[in-house]
Formats: sequence, structure tokens, C-alpha cells
Amino acid sequence: MPKSQAGFHLTAGQVLAVNIGSSSLKFALYAVHHEAKIVDVAHVVGLVEGLQEGGGVELAFTLKEAGTSQRLTINCEPGESALEVALAKLRIEINRVLNGRELLAVAHRVVHGGKLYHGPVQLTAQVIKELSQFNLLAPLHQPYNLAGAQAMMLAFDQTPQFACFDTTFHQTLLPLETHFGLPELYFEQGVRRYGFHGLSYEYVSSRLVTHTKAAQGRLLMAHLGNGASLCAAINGRSVATTMGFTALDGLLMGTRCGSIDPGVVLYWLQQGWSVEKISDLLYKKSGLLGVSGISSNMPILHESKSPQAAFAIDLFVHRIVREAGALTAVMGGINAIVFTGGIGEHDADIRDRVCDALSYLGVYIEPSLNINARGDRIAAIHSDDSPIEVWVVPTDEGRVAAEHAMKMLQQRVA
Repeated sequence: MPKSQAGFHLTAGQVLAVNIGSSSLKFALYAVHHEAKIVDVAHVVGLVEGLQEGGGVELAFTLKEAGTSQRLTINCEPGESALEVALAKLRIEINRVLNGRELLAVAHRVVHGGKLYHGPVQLTAQVIKELSQFNLLAPLHQPYNLAGAQAMMLAFDQTPQFACFDTTFHQTLLPLETHFGLPELYFEQGVRRYGFHGLSYEYVSSRLVTHTKAAQGRLLMAHLGNGASLCAAINGRSVATTMGFTALDGLLMGTRCGSIDPGVVLYWLQQGWSVEKISDLLYKKSGLLGVSGISSNMPILHESKSPQAAFAIDLFVHRIVREAGALTAVMGGINAIVFTGGIGEHDADIRDRVCDALSYLGVYIEPSLNINARGDRIAAIHSDDSPIEVWVVPTDEGRVAAEHAMKMLQQRVA
């Protein structure tokens, strides 16, 4: 950061938010005002798809800039790291867009902070080493989050980088929610319910409160996508959520099974299954994909005439309704429901089916409002006579991560 006679200070610039997964790299560049406030997504939002180890693939690189969108392909030769190739291209594009403006920070979405980190932290080699012990708790996310962070630290080696955790929002959970029915020894070792999708829930609850007072009451948030969960919040504080020790728990998801009797896992172990085989089944071959036998993609399942595809959708909705009832009971009632995530923001049929099943609570939506809510803006979809408000809020986890990074920088220069 620039230095003055009075010491370090923050100037207007940009913050890069990145979310690196097993096969994709999502990124957005956010503008920062002179008061160190995030103003808006600046210039570039993008997605790289097709990251696979070993190279020999074509990476799809999508850039949205100044109202335009372009899709590029990047050749990754055999033996090359797809992630390193993608980051090299990203660095070129970011430097082009910055055009001399300062990159103040890089904010990383990291799924699991475990019992070590309760809030954002500046990344160092030691921090990454400590976070790697949680790889087994989030195998679809954590190892890739950290590998990406290490690569970004090399690509932008003069820029402070921060990890922002999905578990942070759920630090307000009470012991009744964090404990399993196990001896206390295991809780002290970190075997507990953590909760995830926290960056999304933080964004949704903080934005919805500017549109309705109901968001300050008993709010049920549904993050529905390839990963799916529910969160119950009172006055913006998480009080219960469906995901637990890992991001495998709770709702049916794209390829993850959701809640399952642990006795099933014991049964498979007794049958001689390896841990790797069980993990592969539960994380990658179950959920909508496993039940339907067709796809984890909801639009494809909607279009299919297969009875199993229809059943997979039915089960997806049933699990949401079942868990919504449990979380509503924990809150002692409900004032508003909000849908977010890829399915939650764009699938009017799923929203309609969930709300219809919850009509006994007083949840009534207006069909025309529901159909026209397409995830491009915050929209109310409840009918005028509905005691419970229903909203669709497009999430922006990157913006929350960028805001946390700026707060960390402010603390450093205060």
C-alpha cells in the first residue's frame, strides 16, 4: 500500500475476490471508494471452467466487462497445471483492467475455518498449513480453495491476501446447535456442527434488511444450488442451519446425499468398503445425480420425462420442506423466507412447490411475481394477504469477502 508521512493509508483502488473450486475459478473485481468502502462490482466478473489436473484440456474463460460478455478458450497442454494456466490469464486480464489503479487486496472464499479461525485472516504459509487440516471435512472445496490461494499468493505476491470463511456467520450458534450426542471430549477436539454457506447468508440477510423489517425478525434463508442448505436467523444472527460437521449434511444436493443415518456408513464398512469408495459415493455420486441416474443439473431434470428425474426433484423439495419445519420450530415461528443460490434464484417451480408445502404456516406467493423473479434483482414474491413474506435475493459471496478484506486492511492501518 502507498505510504505517506502520516503512515499507511487506504486509497481508492480495487479488491479481487476469488472462489476456486475443484473445476472452476470464479472471480470479480470490486471498486473501492476513498473511504475504503466497497462501491460495486468494477469492470470484470468472470468464470473459468474445466480446471482439471494433468492439463490437456481447453479451459472456458468467461469475462463480463462493462455490460458486455465474451467467452474465451485457453489451451492447457498435457502436464501443465490447469489452475496455473488459468491464473496466468487472469493476471493479464486483471492488470489490463486495473490500468495503473492499485489492487488493494485479494479476498478468498475458504469453506472451513474449523475451530481455529472465527473470522477473516490474512493468508500466510503458516495459515494455509493450519487450514489444510480441514481438507477432509470439505473435500470438494477446502483443498482447492487453499491450492488456489497459494497460487494467487505467487501471482499477486505484492498484494495482501485474506481468507474469508463460510463458517464465520454461524459463530453465533448456541451449544444446543453445535453439539452432537457424543462425549464432550470429541467436541473439544473439534467434532461439532459448524454450518456453511455463511458468506452467502451474510450477504442475503444484510441486503434484505434494507428492503423489509421482516428480515430483522425470524428469517429462514434457503441457499439452493449444487450445494444446498437452510439457515434460520433471528435479527441477522444464525441460530440454526442444516449443514453440520461437513458440507455433506442436511439437504439433498447436486451430487451430495445430505443427511444419512451413520449406521449406513458403518454397514458399508462392515461390508468391506474403503473410506475412499464411501466418500466418492456420498460426495460425488449421490444427491440429484444419484437419485435420478441422469444429472445433477436441475434444468435437465425438469426437462426429463424419466420417473426417476421427477422423483429426484420431489425428494429435493421434500427435504427442504422437512428441514424448514424443523428450523421454524427452533425459531418459534417465522416472519420471512428468502431464496438464493443458482436454483433458489432462478427456479420458480421449486420456489412454488416449497412455498405451497409451507402454506400451513401462512406462506402464500403471487404466481406472476414468482415467475418474473429471475435472480437479477431483489424481488418480493409473496401475495398481499400472505402473513409470511417471501423474497428472492441474488447472492454475492465475493462482495462479502471483499468487504471483509477491506475491514482487515483498515484494522492494519488504524
